[in-house]
Amino acid sequence: MQSITKNRQSPEVLRTMIERAYGAAQVPTGDGWVTELGHGWFNVAYRIRLRDGAEIVLKIAPPPAVEVMTYEQGAMAIELTTLDLLSTRTAVPVPAVDFADQSRELCDADYFFMPYVDADNLGIIAETLPTAERDALMEQLGVLNREINSVPGQHFGPLAGPGHATWRKAFTTMIENVLVDGERRGVDIGWEYDTVRAVVAAHADSLDEVTEPRLVEWDLWDSNVMVRDGKIVCVIDHERAFYGDPLIEAGFTGTQMAAFGDAAPFMHGYGHDELTDTEQTRRRLYCLYLLLIMVIETVYRGHSDPQQYDWARPRLDEAMALLGRTRQ
Repeated sequence: MQSITKNRQSPEVLRTMIERAYGAAQVPTGDGWVTELGHGWFNVAYRIRLRDGAEIVLKIAPPPAVEVMTYEQGAMAIELTTLDLLSTRTAVPVPAVDFADQSRELCDADYFFMPYVDADNLGIIAETLPTAERDALMEQLGVLNREINSVPGQHFGPLAGPGHATWRKAFTTMIENVLVDGERRGVDIGWEYDTVRAVVAAHADSLDEVTEPRLVEWDLWDSNVMVRDGKIVCVIDHERAFYGDPLIEAGFTGTQMAAFGDAAPFMHGYGHDELTDTEQTRRRLYCLYLLLIMVIETVYRGHSDPQQYDWARPRLDEAMALLGRTRQ
């Protein structure tokens, strides 16, 4: 995936980063020791073979000169915090952090190294799997996602704060930040921005039902799940986590919008019954939030291929309709 947020570095710079993390004896020589992993959408990631043959992954944050959306600011620090929370407070399989550097001395952004996970990306292979096997993996994901959500927070909103005392304030701030991002860059979302604000305000009382902040991944799609021999062996990419309502997790999206797939296996694994009316309203607000990001981020990422925008724009109309607003 091509994006202007991907902070690619020369082999010479990569070698200096490897030396700092693993020592001079591990710096690779010759050719063929580095490959860019192209599936991600935000950070650049490299698969690297060290001199002793060990395989590792290097993730580098976007260049500081590239404007990102408000909720993406400090994303790598969020990921490192989330990895620490999950590795110390849950049994969810996540990558170890071999080395992290936020000094900006060797390159212009934060970066960290982790071991390479020798497994298949579920998002890539899902369509090739028998339905029963795919559903079983989504059930496993539901189990793991519930464990992630078991970690409590002291506030709603960003992991590092500043936080909010209520989920209504945290979520309405999140969605307002996305709308302001879109307005700042003049993104055509197909609706007047104030119309979207009015729809959110009309349904915001549904958010008051959420009173306990929980760690949520939000971006835990199948493309962030690594599998081997029918089991989930690692969950990757934790840079969008925050404290909020577990119902905002990606696995629940299909309960309201068929375009995001069947949510039943995930919900079975999670142990969540059919959504109540209030839960459905909240989940529809979360669908709206997701689709706004999917439309607006195409401008921030500098996408030259309109595929994502063209897919997400009609889905945004669907999300608005679910909340009672259709075109006149």
